[in-house]
Amino acid sequence: MRGACPSCQIGVWFANPGPAMTYSRLAASVLLMLACGSASAFDFRSVGAPSVVLYDAPSARGTKLFVAPRGMPVEVVARYGDWVKVRDADGALTWTEAKGLAANRNVVVKAALARVRAAPDDTAAVVMTADKGVLLELVASQPAGWAQVRHRDGITGFVRATDVWGF
Repeated sequence: MRGACPSCQIGVWFANPGPAMTYSRLAASVLLMLACGSASAFDFRSVGAPSVVLYDAPSARGTKLFVAPRGMPVEVVARYGDWVKVRDADGALTWTEAKGLAANRNVVVKAALARVRAAPDDTAAVVMTADKGVLLELVASQPAGWAQVRHRDGITGFVRATDVWGF
């Protein structure tokens, strides 16, 4: 059977594999996807430099799309040499140089109003409230869907993981 490579339009010859080979390839593909899916973990970073430029391609010659401020949380979704493809809290995918990111973790409030509590419990006292878009340092993740955070003013507490992005 003759086919064509869609990206380069070069003719490719391949044989009909038959049903046994097709099923074994399908089974191997499914197992590989399951193994990769279970082993993957989110890789969140924060902008570490005073600011970084976000591009549409992994090159300084790419179109400059946005300047990300220090502390902005991003999720690293791919790596290409010294460049990383990142996703921001709005879901936009862009590229930046890896050296501009830091391992320290910040989260951004995505709920209209997040209650930061004294303990990881909905009945605990509220130590502060944070509006949408407020940046909080991630101190530690907690069981049962909570995150321990610190505001830049020094207030520390616990926030529901569903109220923030970046963890």
